[in-house]
Amino acid sequence: MGRIVALPARGEVVADVRGDGRALRVSWHHDDGVVVLSLWHGHVCTGTVRVAAEDVPALVAALTQGLAHGYTTSVAHVGPTG
Repeated sequence: MGRIVALPARGEVVADVRGDGRALRVSWHHDDGVVVLSLWHGHVCTGTVRVAAEDVPALVAALTQGLAHGYTTSVAHVGPTG
């Protein structure tokens, strides 16, 4: 049996589309005023970024705008049906 690694108490785990145990973990550390984004490969943390709480809205906006732009671009490339 493999080693058990606790998931973030306050956060999320997002699987990498490449699989092979890769993931992004998001954990809040309210006492420190940061959110930690950590990269995992299996049970090994390969890197972290500590984002100040006040910078999180800009990060969320960038993700949201990129997602919206992707859908706008996809719709623009679809030609008429029929």
